[in-house]
Amino acid sequence: MSEQLKFIVEQLNKDPFKKNFNLITFDSLDPMQLLQVLNDALAEIDPKQAIDIREEMPEQTVKRMCSLLGMLKYKPPGNLSDVSSFRQGLVTGNKPVVHPILHWLLQRLPELKKRAYLARYLVKLEVPAEFLQDDVINDTYHQYEELVEGFKTYHKECEQLRTSGFSTAEIRKDIGSMEEEKDQLIKRVERLKKRVESVASHQRMLEQARQLRVEKEREESLTHQKQEQKNQLFQAEQRLQRNQQQLKDLRQSSADSNPESLMKRLEEEIRINSYMVSEKLPKELEGMRRTVQYLQKITSEPAMGQADLQELEDQIKGVDSQINQLIEKRMMKNDPMDDKMALYRQQASIIIRRKESKAEELREARDDLAAAERELKQRSSQSQTSDGEEVIRGDELKRLVMKLRSKGTVFKKKRHEMAELKAEFGVLQRTEEILKQRHETVQEKLQTLEAEKGISGYSTTQEELERVSAIKSELDEKKGRTLDDMSEMVKKLNSLIVEKRSALAPIIKELRTLRQLGQELSQEYDEKKVQYESCTAGLESNRSKLEQEVKALREETVQEENRYHYINSMSEIIEMQIQRAAEEMKAYVSSDPQEKKKAIREVYLKNISEQELLGKKLREKQKVVRESHAANMEQMTLWRDLEQLMECKRQCFIRSQSQASIGQVIQEGGEDRLVL
Repeated sequence: MSEQLKFIVEQLNKDPFKKNFNLITFDSLDPMQLLQVLNDALAEIDPKQAIDIREEMPEQTVKRMCSLLGMLKYKPPGNLSDVSSFRQGLVTGNKPVVHPILHWLLQRLPELKKRAYLARYLVKLEVPAEFLQDDVINDTYHQYEELVEGFKTYHKECEQLRTSGFSTAEIRKDIGSMEEEKDQLIKRVERLKKRVESVASHQRMLEQARQLRVEKEREESLTHQKQEQKNQLFQAEQRLQRNQQQLKDLRQSSADSNPESLMKRLEEEIRINSYMVSEKLPKELEGMRRTVQYLQKITSEPAMGQADLQELEDQIKGVDSQINQLIEKRMMKNDPMDDKMALYRQQASIIIRRKESKAEELREARDDLAAAERELKQRSSQSQTSDGEEVIRGDELKRLVMKLRSKGTVFKKKRHEMAELKAEFGVLQRTEEILKQRHETVQEKLQTLEAEKGISGYSTTQEELERVSAIKSELDEKKGRTLDDMSEMVKKLNSLIVEKRSALAPIIKELRTLRQLGQELSQEYDEKKVQYESCTAGLESNRSKLEQEVKALREETVQEENRYHYINSMSEIIEMQIQRAAEEMKAYVSSDPQEKKKAIREVYLKNISEQELLGKKLREKQKVVRESHAANMEQMTLWRDLEQLMECKRQCFIRSQSQASIGQVIQEGGEDRLVL
């Protein structure tokens, strides 16, 4: 609330309000003054609201403000959703009602000005249906709707021009320069026409020039279409290359994958999803349910006071002390040799934590992937024009070219490496085939020898026994190593526990004494806190009473000062009026004619007589003008006809002079040709 008041006071002290408030003066405003401030803010948005609310009924004021706030789409806070309570608070000038309205208005002042201006023309008048059955009213209403739509279009164009960055001064300058160029071109055209009119076939030449211009324009349009088609062809080729590359990648990925790898991948995904569904998600759901139940339980309980909170803190302290004592007893009594499963429990807990962390990382990765896919779809939809073509900007094209170049070099290196690997793979494959053939021949010879000696299958049995004995020896070595490692780990843990216990014994003793000291200090702190709170409560009540008394005395002082100044100014005005009346009476009663002339009565009588004489002269002048009006009009028409006749003669003279000059030019040209 204090931040809200600070913002309101800061905005009211700025232009265009300039109220010169501070937090104390603004908070001490009475309801009528607060409503006047609200009305001033509304008047800044809509100038029609600029009235004094003391000259208006409260019902009319509330109705006017509510209609304007409704038009501005103001929504009262949640605790003022009831319309009747909101209206009642607005009538009485309640601060919890008026302050949020002022805060909302001052936050959005430019936007609300624009909305109020548009609402003046866009809020349609509600005409009953029975009135619209009249043809005249219906036509008028349709014209009104068309005007509203026209205003919308004009306003949009105006906003676009404002945001486009054009300056009216520059536009006017350009228009002036264009008009000058137009005048110069007109003059040049006139001169050229005068020169060309003497040529015999000038009309045919003009027609050919016109056709040439049309053909040039057509050629420009065709070149433009050709360039557009080239661009479309280039874009289509790029799309084709991208699609071919995607098809190639898909074929490679499908060639590399076999049913066994796909099945393994699917089984892995099924295990992960089953773990997420059966273990992780139910735990999270259960935790959320417990949290919701706990919050519902808290909201259903009544509000707690300071005593209840103190009691709960005491209970928490008691439970914490019991837990610490139990942990100490367990540490003192528990022997690590008795608990043989502790190591396995620890390993199991580590594995579970790792599993949960990996599941959490998997979930975050899936969320990131989904967000990236959504962003990719959004950007692909934004990067398409109305024809469905992708637009590549200049910077993006440069980055794409650089990326393609780097990938091209990497591709060439990889292709060279693949060629070498393929060659080596061919050599190794051929070597493998040769060795397999030799092995088969050796096996056939061995089997024939075993058959001749009567010991068929001896070699295979011998190989199997050797393989089983090797596996058994490896398992025995692993068992021995694990048992030795476990025994060494148990010894280390026992020695570490003994060291930690011996090191913790004096610390535990000190902790017990410190705990008792902490309890004594906490009790003393609680007692001092209670005394401090009681003392502060008494001082706060006394301070609030003194502040109220000071506030009342200041208001009374301000009222008395205003009353004193008002009475003093009224007395000075009355004294001046009495003095003027005495001087007027003295001048009027005086026998001196000069003094009488200075009297206001004499001055006004003299002005009246002068104005009457002036009116008489003007009426006589009006009579003379009316009598000579017809003759003057006839004379004016004659002079106008004479002026037109002289203008016609001037044009004829200019035309004859121009023809003579053109003939002289042609004659001089003919003489020059003859001389040549």
